[in-house]
Formats: sequence, structure tokens, C-alpha cells
Amino acid sequence: MEKTSKSALFLPAKLERLRALGGCTAGGSRVCAWVAALRASSPTRINSMATVPETEEQNSGILRRPSALQNFERIISASKGKQFVMFLDYDGTLSPIVEDPDRAFMSREMREALRDVATYFPTAIVSGRSRDKVYNFVRLDELYYAGSHGMDIKGPSNRRKYNRGNQSVFFQAASEFLPMIDEVYEALLNKTSSIPGAKVENNKFCLSVHFRCVDEQRWAALAEQVRLVLSAYPELKVTQGRKVLEIHPTIEWNKGKALEFLLESLGYAYSNEVFPVYIGDDRSDEEAFKVLRERGQGVGILVSRVAKETNATYSLKDPSEARVKEFLQHLVVEWKKSLMQGQ
Repeated sequence: MEKTSKSALFLPAKLERLRALGGCTAGGSRVCAWVAALRASSPTRINSMATVPETEEQNSGILRRPSALQNFERIISASKGKQFVMFLDYDGTLSPIVEDPDRAFMSREMREALRDVATYFPTAIVSGRSRDKVYNFVRLDELYYAGSHGMDIKGPSNRRKYNRGNQSVFFQAASEFLPMIDEVYEALLNKTSSIPGAKVENNKFCLSVHFRCVDEQRWAALAEQVRLVLSAYPELKVTQGRKVLEIHPTIEWNKGKALEFLLESLGYAYSNEVFPVYIGDDRSDEEAFKVLRERGQGVGILVSRVAKETNATYSLKDPSEARVKEFLQHLVVEWKKSLMQGQ
């Protein structure tokens, strides 16, 4: 029998409450479902769980993953004799979540920690942002950048010693959708202009409709405008992130596929000599966590201050940047120590 999550069981009740509020009547069941999911996943609605001990099982049946910092030695032990390959989300992982997505700058200390990691390990940033935007935030040429949820991938111009692949890394999974994405972007700008706080971001191969600054009473109206635009584009789909609706092609490509592509490009497709680590905070990162779990290789680390249902093995609490930076710094120190010991 197929397992049903507790959140799914409560979805009909959520929809009924939304209909009673009059928030979903115009958009139909799809808009109701979107708004219910957005409200359910909003951090302001679940922060009562923020102080729960990391290993305590919740009434919802969700188990907080053990801390990656408290279990650092276990991770190092599992990786012994293997090459680390680092994959990191950007927003909420390397940078703080901010109201204005154009100002999601990483700290100087985080950039230094990231540069140190990339000195010793192949390192990729896998983000829903466009590849160019992520690069402009980070500005480290030695990294691999996978933008638009991994649909736009490019590696360093100079191949590093740890790249065992036979070709330079460049891949775009959905080039044929670019004219459609631009067309939908213009339509969404027009449709959402009447909703204060709404922001539409063009991430080249996907679009992000940010509602962090939108009054909650207007979420249903915003979702309805998105639905109206997308009703003419069945080739596109909508997924939810942290205070954002993500619109992208319906092709079978995601952050998990991007992780597999990069491992193959680096020459580690079927290798037991590699230990991938993926760190991310968003629902879209779950596909990458799932890939690592199914491969039985490496670890996924969820960045979250609350317990969530996840495919990750470990977690790092908020403030995300401080915890992630500390983990990266520990990793570099441990690797340097192993080099000095000749291991």
C-alpha cells in the first residue's frame, strides 16, 4: 500500500478552511492546493517546533535528522580513502534568506570558506537561480555552477587535477524552452503587477514568483494569476519553495539529475572512490538527497531550524550560513590533517 504523508491527509481540511475564507473560489482546486501547500510550508506556521531536540521524534512522525556537526567524525570515518565532491545550494545555505532576492549576498567569511573547500575538492553550486546570477553573487572561477535547478551547467575553464573527466563541462537541458520562458515572464510581470510585494525573477530556464513580501491574504490572488498565465502553457509546471513559486519545463530534469551529471563529468559516475556531500535547505534539494540515498553514497545535509520530512541523512540548524560555514571549515581542517599524515 502506498504510504501517504500526514500533511497530505490534512490537505482536504486545509482546502475547506481556505474556501470558507473565500481565498480560493476563483482559481479552483489547483489554486487551493497551491495556497494550502504554501501556508503549510511557511516557517511562520511551524516555528513552534524550532526548539525541539534534534533527535526527538515529532507527533507528526517526522524525525529530525542528527546534526552534521555533532556527527562530523562519523562523516569523516565514512569518507576515509575517498574523494569528497561538494554540492551546495545557494539561497538559505551559503547566503541568508532575505526579502529582496537581489540582495542575497554571502558574507566575506563564507566566500573564504567556499574558496578553501574548492581548493581541495570539486565544488558545485546547484541553485534555482540563473547560472549568471549565482556566479555574480559568488565570483569564484574555480567552482562548477548549475543554475535553473541544474538545467544550465558550466564548469571551470581550467580543468582541475581532481577532474578525471575527458571533456569540459557545459550542459543546457532545455534550450528549446527559452523563448517560452521569456514569453511567460512578460505575462507574469503584467498579471502580478497589481499585487503589492510580488516579484517575478527570470532565471533563464525557469521563473521564480516570490511572495515573501506579499500579504498572506493576497496569496490566493497571486496563485490565481500564475494559474491563469500557465493555463496556456501545459509544457510548464509549478513547484513550491520557501516563499516562492517555481515555474519550469516539464522535462525530467532536477537537482538530482544535475548531481549525477556532474559526477559523471568529473569521471566518478560508477566510482566507489568518491564521497559526495550535498547541502541544501529547500524542497527542490530533496531530489539530490534522494539520489545520494538511493546510490548509498555520500550524505545529504538539510539546512533547517525545524524538523522536516526529508531524504537527507543529517541536518544543520539555522542560522544556516554560520552552521554551513562551520561545517565547511571543519572539512578543510580535517582534510589538511589527513594530507599531513600522508593518508
